[in-house]
Amino acid sequence: MKKELILLFGGRSGEHLVSLRSAASVYNHLDREIYNITLIGIAQSGIWYLQDNPEKGIDLLSIDSNEDRLIAILPMVGFTCGDRVIKAHVVFPLIHGTFGEDGTLQGLLEMGGFPYVGATVGGSYLGMDKDMSKTIWEKNNIDVIPWIAVDKNQYKGEEILKINQELIESFGFPLFVKPSMAGSSVGVSKVEREDQLTQAINMAMLYDTKALVEPAIKGREIECSVIGNFKTESFPPGEVAPTHEFYNYEAKYKDPDGAGLIIPAKIEKEQSVRLRSVAEKAYRALGLTGFARVDFFLEDNSGSILINEVNTIPGFTNISMFSMMCEVGGLPYSRMLDKLIKLAEEQYADRNNLKFSYE
Repeated sequence: MKKELILLFGGRSGEHLVSLRSAASVYNHLDREIYNITLIGIAQSGIWYLQDNPEKGIDLLSIDSNEDRLIAILPMVGFTCGDRVIKAHVVFPLIHGTFGEDGTLQGLLEMGGFPYVGATVGGSYLGMDKDMSKTIWEKNNIDVIPWIAVDKNQYKGEEILKINQELIESFGFPLFVKPSMAGSSVGVSKVEREDQLTQAINMAMLYDTKALVEPAIKGREIECSVIGNFKTESFPPGEVAPTHEFYNYEAKYKDPDGAGLIIPAKIEKEQSVRLRSVAEKAYRALGLTGFARVDFFLEDNSGSILINEVNTIPGFTNISMFSMMCEVGGLPYSRMLDKLIKLAEEQYADRNNLKFSYE
């Protein structure tokens, strides 16, 4: 008997287009002998719509905002479209960024009683909030890039000059400014001069109420895929060699020549072993389940491994690192999807066995 799988894509975040590409790639690689696939697209308005299944091989899924195909959720029953109830063995969310990767969607799926692929509510939130994740990693003796978090409610009036001065005294230039809770390099700026700093922080705060400011690190960008629930498995790290000034949104998703992807990374065996170990430790420290991509800098001068961030729903496009690192490590794309779905079922079974009443 085939498994009923719902593929969720789109969403309200600045990474909407990335999700359409990621979902198309996953859709193409799912085994039709194992799964019946239902597509649900979330428009940028946040409204959910049932979608028709296109032919395999499509590069980009689209969202048909047909008012006759609105989706609603009946908790513990299923998704509904008109009089139709759509049940699912597993929901596969491929919604990057806000309202998809930050725990909000996971909370909705938990309340609905649906098994789903990836990190649960707490892990999703902690992985998305770079300020919180760095704080936890630092407490677990994992080396992180130094940072200062700037709150939108404090970055006003006379406080702006004071905060800017603190940032400059702490890190000097160049700096990187980014939203604390966003992905795909949305809202990220490299700041070379003092007169650029306020504009960069304000731009980051268009996407989140908290901006992260970090010193620019001279080093190689190394990434590592991790899969698992309570038992974790990492894969050979890959290296990103951007052709742009840094690995920004355009380099990741728009420019096919935006970066060289070197998989496996050309690093010493001991460094690879150490990096994979740190990636798994960082994954467990945040209580992650399912899968994630952990990003590092390998510092030029010291050779230090500095963790940058984690992505609990990394890109799955044809030029994304996560699946390619798994492939090099002996886990082909389709088998990787099967494994993630199985992990979702295992995680759901563990949660479903908990008691929810006291007698």
